[in-house]
Amino acid sequence: MTEKPFSPLSVRLDALSEAFTGLFEARNPLVIFSLLPSAWRGIALQRGKQGLPTEVPASHKAWLEWSYPNDAKEMGALYELALSAQWKASELPWEIEVDPSNPETPLLAEDFFAWDKLETHGIRLDASERARFRHSVAGWMLSQFLHGEQGALIASAQVTESVPLFAGKLYGSTQVLDEARHIEAFHRYLWTKLECLYPINNNLFVILDAILRDERWDMKFLGMQLMVEGVALGAFATIERETGEPLLRTLLRYVIQDEARHVHYGVLALERFIRDGLNEAERREREDWAFEVALLMRNRFLAEEVYEEWFEGLLSRAAWRTIVLESPGMARFRHELFSRLLPRLKSIGLLSNRIRPHYEALGLGAYIDQSPEGVTTRA
Repeated sequence: MTEKPFSPLSVRLDALSEAFTGLFEARNPLVIFSLLPSAWRGIALQRGKQGLPTEVPASHKAWLEWSYPNDAKEMGALYELALSAQWKASELPWEIEVDPSNPETPLLAEDFFAWDKLETHGIRLDASERARFRHSVAGWMLSQFLHGEQGALIASAQVTESVPLFAGKLYGSTQVLDEARHIEAFHRYLWTKLECLYPINNNLFVILDAILRDERWDMKFLGMQLMVEGVALGAFATIERETGEPLLRTLLRYVIQDEARHVHYGVLALERFIRDGLNEAERREREDWAFEVALLMRNRFLAEEVYEEWFEGLLSRAAWRTIVLESPGMARFRHELFSRLLPRLKSIGLLSNRIRPHYEALGLGAYIDQSPEGVTTRA
């Protein structure tokens, strides 16, 4: 299997200049204070790309409940659903042969990328090169899913410790198992089928580092259960709908079922706490933090590691970002992502008229008033 190399210093400095542009749009000093250390570690120091394990100090408090109450009935129903919906990664149809160059079973749709935009910069790929490029993009995306699932494994364990709801602890234990299973499945697919593994994207590292370091249980829920898991759900749904590769489609269908429960868990835990447990200053901090993380999430899928592999020296980084943002497949992904995420943020009280103009400035205002999708608690 090929592991993609660590970028040289000149590339890192160029990427650093681009990456910090646009950060902290909400201008909340508390948000800047909470995210800047993680941004420095992830973007400037590139701690996730050095080929070494990353040590993340944790300072959250564990919550023990000695009366074992049935304190959240809908979470109890979600726990029962999770128990009945378990599956084994080893039982997926791994006997299916995956050929990334086969046009009959493409990893990504032909129109996923804006080939015409690339050609305006004098870069033209033939059919074989396009297939290899789609292989790279698919490998990059699935690598980010894998890295995100490892972050979710650790975060869900932290959440299970710190959530002040006993029913939440029971459900949280099932999510820990879900995330381990997802890691197994995505790693096996990358290792045995695509034979590649890309390093973690800088923006994703920043998000995971900030979530795991934060001592507040509700920030872990907001960051992981709604933001990271919500983005994953949108990405998985987009690729599952568009891929022609049957093993990948089957894998994603199973994972999507799990992720829908994870997001709903976050909504159940946060909606009452945000309404009744926070003062206005605390609510605004979380609202601004959610906006900044949404921006990082959007930038997470600019695939700059693929740019460095394919087009560095042929195309500016700014031109690459524009091409990716205008690609049909990424437009469909952003629709799937924000049509799910923004209504959920609004439903739990973290998208008020105060922050709304910031989303509208990014062209995301149309998604705010849509109805959020939920998950049934019936098996």
